Amino acid sequence: MSTIGHGSLPGITGLVLVRHGESEGNIAATLAREAGAHVINVPARDADVGLSETGREQALALGRLLAGVPEAGRSAVWSSPYARARQTAELAVQTGGWRGQIRLDERLRDRELGILDMLTSAGVEARLPEEARRRSWLGKFYYRPPGGESWADVVLRLRSLLADLDREHPGEEVLVVCHDALIVLFRYILQGLTEAELLDIAATTSVLNASVSRFVRPGGAGPWELESFNLADHLAEQGVAVTEHSGDANVHPR
Repeated sequence: MSTIGHGSLPGITGLVLVRHGESEGNIAATLAREAGAHVINVPARDADVGLSETGREQALALGRLLAGVPEAGRSAVWSSPYARARQTAELAVQTGGWRGQIRLDERLRDRELGILDMLTSAGVEARLPEEARRRSWLGKFYYRPPGGESWADVVLRLRSLLADLDREHPGEEVLVVCHDALIVLFRYILQGLTEAELLDIAATTSVLNASVSRFVRPGGAGPWELESFNLADHLAEQGVAVTEHSGDANVHPR
């Protein structure tokens, strides 16, 4: 499904999506869930949580993958401004020897959780039972926590971003470093998925840290093709840990 809105003018021809490397928040969230804790012991506000040591190694491995891209095929790079994504982009681009500035854009930030921030699913059930019931009833796509965003809200900002990419980089490929939910939501937009199809993917697939997904659209117009999704072979081939930090799999409305 094309997001281009400029008549016959071409837009971007490719979109490479990278999830940030493993973060300290990923580790804290996984440990909290495994322990049955209510609160995730993160070291900073979400925007400031940086990469773990493994996450830095993953970003460097991504950079070595980027170093193999010929100069003529190197993309513009856009990134979430959140520390874990920005650090991933900076380390990868520097290691890969890519030129040009990384464009930070707040529309690529992670979904804002509002009142649910720092709570595990067990914590939401115990401390905010009414919100837990509302979340279960609405499902992940339309549920908006007080002070936060639904996935549908995030889709609106991604559509805006895609329009800007088309306008600023016609005929080019763009590399985007962002967050797991956003990568799945890019699929929703570019493939024209239904809510049910999107939630089926979210319930069964964990976007790996520093994984690479790629959409192509020859000529910069027409339907998008998902060429690859959630690939982390570059990590395993370089002896770097492949890490999986997934969210709640209970995403469908009930």
